[in-house]
Amino acid sequence: MSIVQPLLVLQEIDARLRTLQQEARDIPIRKCQEQGRLRGALEALDQAQAGMKSAQARVNDAELDVKERREKITKLRQQQATLKTNKEFAAMNLEIATLEGQIDSCEARQVTALDGLTPAQARVAEAQGKLSEQQATVDTFVKELDTRLAAVQQEIQQAETERLAAAKLVPATFLTHYSRLVGRRWPPVVPLEGQACGGCHLTQPPSVPHSVRRNATLVACQSCGRILYIP
Repeated sequence: MSIVQPLLVLQEIDARLRTLQQEARDIPIRKCQEQGRLRGALEALDQAQAGMKSAQARVNDAELDVKERREKITKLRQQQATLKTNKEFAAMNLEIATLEGQIDSCEARQVTALDGLTPAQARVAEAQGKLSEQQATVDTFVKELDTRLAAVQQEIQQAETERLAAAKLVPATFLTHYSRLVGRRWPPVVPLEGQACGGCHLTQPPSVPHSVRRNATLVACQSCGRILYIP
């Protein structure tokens, strides 16, 4: 058996850990991406609501204008009872007639505003429906991601436990060499492919394959420093 076999077992666990840890980092990003899909639907709803608010404001303005003029007419009719001359009475009648004409104009504007309010309300309802539909889809996917994240975290804990046990079977000097390589070269233990390193593919001096075959100690690539072994 190759002396690097315990390192290969450790490396296999580390490879699994790296994959799981990367997945654990990716899941929150994927959740943000999914939630970002709602941005367009939210913007569409905001625009529809703004349009409805504007349409409602036009209706309210027209109603207020009608109300104000009718109140003025009521006051003028009350004042007519106190007038002393026909000229004053006729002038007030003219003012009332003018206000009544304005009311007709305001009511026409009110009808037009109401005609615009109905489709604006429909656009809001449609936008709310689309948002609810997309929200349900996103919520389902996010829930699946949360479930997967919990499973991944559990798998990481199990792999870390396995790693501790595997590391105890590696000689201390071998483990130190391996640990230094992990952060700089991956994978740190690679096969000798003919006369070349399986990591950087540099052809090794004849003494290197010979030392690897002797299987007496760790042998490193002359270029990248990876630990070499013969499968």
